[in-house]
Amino acid sequence: MLKVKDLKPDLPCLPSKVYGIDFSGAKKAGNKIWLASAIIVGNALRIEDCRQAKELLGATERDRCLRVLRDFISTQTACAFGLDFPFGLPKEVINVNSWEEFVLSFGDRYSDPEQFRKKCWVTAGNCEKRRDTDRNSQTPFSPYNRRLYRQTYHGIRDVLAPLVRDQLVYVMPMQSISPGKPWLVEVCPASTLKSTNLYLLPYKGADKESRLNRARIIEGVEEMRLILIDSSALRLKIIDDRNGDALDSAIAAFATFRSFRNPRPSLVTETDSYRLEGYVYV
Repeated sequence: MLKVKDLKPDLPCLPSKVYGIDFSGAKKAGNKIWLASAIIVGNALRIEDCRQAKELLGATERDRCLRVLRDFISTQTACAFGLDFPFGLPKEVINVNSWEEFVLSFGDRYSDPEQFRKKCWVTAGNCEKRRDTDRNSQTPFSPYNRRLYRQTYHGIRDVLAPLVRDQLVYVMPMQSISPGKPWLVEVCPASTLKSTNLYLLPYKGADKESRLNRARIIEGVEEMRLILIDSSALRLKIIDDRNGDALDSAIAAFATFRSFRNPRPSLVTETDSYRLEGYVYV
C-alpha cells in the first residue's frame, strides 16, 4: 500500500508571494511567456500584475529570456513559482534512479528538441507514454507530444537544470524543503480549469465568444473567493489577451497557491512515481 504524507503541517515558512508562469520554448519566448504576480491575503490570492516576459524581464530572444528568467527566480525569497511545463518524463523513457539525476543529465542526454522527441518516442516503443500524474491530473498531452516537446525541453534544460544544479530552488515534491529558497511547482492551467469545471469554455481566440469566455473564467474563479483581482485595468488586460496566455498565467498562480494552502494538492506519496516523474499541482 502506498503511504501518503500531508506535508502542509511541516512546511516551515509558507511563501507570501506567488508567480504563475505561462511558459514557452519558442524562439521569441519573451513574446509568449507571461508572468502573473500575486500576494496571499488571508485565505485568498490577490493578483497584482500580469505581464509578458519581454516587458517584465526585458528580453525577447529565447536564450536570453530564459537566462534572465532563471536569475529572476533565483533572487526571490518567500516566494513560490508555478510553471506550466513538464518537470519530468514517464519512467518508461528514462533510466535513472532519481529525479535530480534525470534533470542534471538532461542536457547531455538530449542535444536538441528534435532529438529529445525522437529518442523518447523510440524508447517508448513508438508511442506517447504519459506519466502517472498526467493521467491523474488529466493533462492534455504527453511531455514529448509534438505540441509540447519544445516547451518541455527548454523548460527542463534551460530553467530547471541550472537552478537545481546550483541549489537555488526547492522543487516540489521531488526535493527536500530548503527554507529561504523559492519554491517551484509544476502546474497545468487546463487541468486546474477542469478541476473547477471551467474547462469547457473555449477561451483562446480573438473572437467575441472567446473573449467573453475569458471573462467568464475569471468570474468563475473569483466566485470561489480564493482569487482577487481588484484592478479593473488588470482584469481587462487579462481578458483582452486573445491568446489566453495572460489568463493561463493567472490560473497558474492560482494553482500554485492551492498547492501549499490546501491539503489535497499538497499530498506527496513516498513510494510512488511522483518523486521520479514529477507531479502536477492543480
